[in-house]
Amino acid sequence: MKLSARNCIEGKIVEIKKGPVSTEVTIETKCGRKLVSSITTTSAENLGLEVGKTAFAVIKASNVMVAVNE
Repeated sequence: MKLSARNCIEGKIVEIKKGPVSTEVTIETKCGRKLVSSITTTSAENLGLEVGKTAFAVIKASNVMVAVNE
């Protein structure tokens, strides 16, 4: 897989909330962080997403905020 996105994070699908139009997919990374993505239900079905399956969160954004604790 070759991508132009700089951030491609591997994890396991831990939750899928399927709706008529959009589906919310939660991916847990190896360090235990959870990333949530909202995709079309058609895309979720075409990808064959299932809980427990390995997936990649691919992030390409023109604006990414950085925060620190004071």
